[in-house]
Amino acid sequence: MNEPQIQFSERQSEIDLYQLQELLNVSAFWAKGRSIEDLGIAIANSEPVISVCDRDRLIGFARATSDGIYRATIWDVVIHPDSQHSGLGSKLVETVLNHPRMRSVERIYLMTTHQQGFYEKIGFQPNTTTTMVLHNLANRAFLAATEVQLQESLGG
Repeated sequence: MNEPQIQFSERQSEIDLYQLQELLNVSAFWAKGRSIEDLGIAIANSEPVISVCDRDRLIGFARATSDGIYRATIWDVVIHPDSQHSGLGSKLVETVLNHPRMRSVERIYLMTTHQQGFYEKIGFQPNTTTTMVLHNLANRAFLAATEVQLQESLGG
């Protein structure tokens, strides 16, 4: 059997979006079915974007968005199930946190459904004060219906 050759990279242009889509489908119930196009948009609007490869196979991924000083959010932290419990997840999050765009940020947020214990070991703390969310897709449908009603009332 071949020994693993693990490499971390922050080169967005080298991420194979098809491998990323497959990694998310296999590793993250919350990210199943994301389109290649949408993944490309998310990556283009994120910094840092960190990938973890074993030779040419993508086995880990994480990205963040930040204003560089006050707030940042870490997104889409995934490690392939075959590579979990090896320390790669912790190293992946630490790589994101040590990126120059993240180092000076006052508060770094992330969302997790079942991995609170994992993130607490890295230093994250539960946060119950910022629990609001706007589901924009539903909002778009509402706005579209309102626009149609407005056009009808204006005789458009």
